[in-house]
Amino acid sequence: MAEFDFTATLQAINDQVPPALQHPRVGIICGSGLSGLATSLRDTVFVSYDSIPGFAKSTVAGHKSSLAFGLMGTGDGVPVVAMLGRFHPYEGHKLSSVVYPVRVMAKMGVKDIFITNAAGALNPSLAVGTIVVVQDHIALPNLTGMNPLLGPQTDPSHPRFLPLSDSYSRRLRKLVFHAAHSLSLPRDALAEGTYAWVSGPTYETPAEGRLLRAAGADVVGMSTVPEVLAAREEGMDVLVLSLVTNAVVIPGGYKSVREEVEAEIAGKPIVGVVDETISHEEVLAVGSLKGDVMKSLVEKVADLLHPVGV
Repeated sequence: MAEFDFTATLQAINDQVPPALQHPRVGIICGSGLSGLATSLRDTVFVSYDSIPGFAKSTVAGHKSSLAFGLMGTGDGVPVVAMLGRFHPYEGHKLSSVVYPVRVMAKMGVKDIFITNAAGALNPSLAVGTIVVVQDHIALPNLTGMNPLLGPQTDPSHPRFLPLSDSYSRRLRKLVFHAAHSLSLPRDALAEGTYAWVSGPTYETPAEGRLLRAAGADVVGMSTVPEVLAAREEGMDVLVLSLVTNAVVIPGGYKSVREEVEAEIAGKPIVGVVDETISHEEVLAVGSLKGDVMKSLVEKVADLLHPVGV
């Protein structure tokens, strides 16, 4: 199979999915600990990545390896495909593999894609558990040669030079806040902000956190932007929701080790500093805790899409 030949991929999916679900209107990519979004679906059919030509396998805890097809929302519902587990470059996947499922969603007919992720807060005003509606991004890997659109185009009709100033759909972002109002969520449950993409798999050093904060980023994570670029190239409207699962460790100031040692030598020891760290377990725990809020929000947005027929 040629790298950009989707025929075998689509055939394998259609062989396992009933006709009524073969042309989803909405695509969802579930971030770490957020695969529970699939429980919003009715008449659900799961298709393992192992059975889909061209799909890689997600190896990260909190990510499954299957597509979920089903209906979401009230009434007849909106046909949806949810990606339960995404692919990351840090796992060793090529960027073309990372974004391949997004391109497949476009071939199936997806018009709006909801991308979720777990992220660290750079902005100190963002509490753990806040859902950030992303309005822009900073992608250092993109700027330094790690861009999923490098190389041959998957379709000659795509723009060679893709504009990104309108990457995050204003229409979909507005629907999120309408949905939050309908669900009576408190105002501080949601925020707007800029997402910084870093390659991972290491968490940021304090100096890197300060750099990204100074550049204007509110949250940071190791995914999402490659999928955004592919989705926009394919003509889809994009919504990104980042769940704040931890605060990036950015101490207010450096506590000198030299001064600490000099105080010890002088017999006047000062209180030592315990270096903070974060873990993936924390990320998954918050994802589990706040997953229901994210699920309700996504379901309501899909519901709001349905009556207007867009």
